[in-house]
Amino acid sequence: MSKFLDRISERAKADKKTIVLPEATDIRVVSAASMIQQRGIANVVLVGDRDQIMDLAGDLDLTGVIIVKPDSSDKLEEYANAFYEMRKHKGMTPEKARDTIINPLYWGVMMVKKGEAYGMVAGAVYSTANTLRPALQILKTAPGTKLVSAFFIMAVPDCEYGEKGVFLYADSGLVENPNADELSEIALSSAKSFKKLVEAEPKVAMLSYSSYGSAKSNLTEKVVEATRLAKEKAPDLLLDGELQVDAAIIPGVAKSKAPESPLEGMANTLVFPDLNSGNIAYKLTQRLAKAEAYGPITQGIAKPVNDLSRGCTAEDIVGVTAITCVQAQD
Repeated sequence: MSKFLDRISERAKADKKTIVLPEATDIRVVSAASMIQQRGIANVVLVGDRDQIMDLAGDLDLTGVIIVKPDSSDKLEEYANAFYEMRKHKGMTPEKARDTIINPLYWGVMMVKKGEAYGMVAGAVYSTANTLRPALQILKTAPGTKLVSAFFIMAVPDCEYGEKGVFLYADSGLVENPNADELSEIALSSAKSFKKLVEAEPKVAMLSYSSYGSAKSNLTEKVVEATRLAKEKAPDLLLDGELQVDAAIIPGVAKSKAPESPLEGMANTLVFPDLNSGNIAYKLTQRLAKAEAYGPITQGIAKPVNDLSRGCTAEDIVGVTAITCVQAQD
């Protein structure tokens, strides 16, 4: 476990939150629930049938874990009615609302909406689209936020760059091809996320294959415009672009390629021009540098709902749950 995750876990324990894990038919999720509860990271709610969950758990200790079965819960009518009122302008009927809300993902998000949980972690079983759809329908975006995006926290061992080897990569999980304004919004949200989770000053690099006009194309101009917009929106934020990644994170290279950059080659928050580059970069860093990758973590939703990779381990779920707790500690 990295120092970053150690610190996140301690912060989660200091102000324990209730987090919903709705995918209780998966042994990884049930194992994670046991670990989270026993380590004191969060109070866990599993959504599903108690007998089936206990059979799946076997010898796992689920003491203290809350299990909720939507179709027999005394909250069913309240949740169904609330969802109907939210969606009736979209053609929702009371009957369809009731059928929809018993889906574990929708139920978990409604628990967050109603204040009975502080966040939800899913995606071990369900796709990103299925995980985030109920969050956007029920919770919507945070005040003042135009765009929901996703990032990874990368903890690179024995690395002198970034914030003691810790970086934020965005968007590496959600927004496929942001325009310049969207890219600027991703940069601003990412800076806030970095400061919140890493407890250090964000130093934001808007990445490209060009540094300060060394190449010109529609691709580079998008990043140039996004940089201008981000600086206009947040003039006090330490942000620069367009920069090649070596000029962004290596001081010696910055001196030759971008000597006037205020980042001075010490960026810790890397904003990629599209999902292709962001996703490829995080996987390369994870595999080649043996980095720990935490995410995709969402930003911009009114309350924390985080996605998992379907290839995640139980320990990955524990880590993302700890991050979700800290996100909820506003």
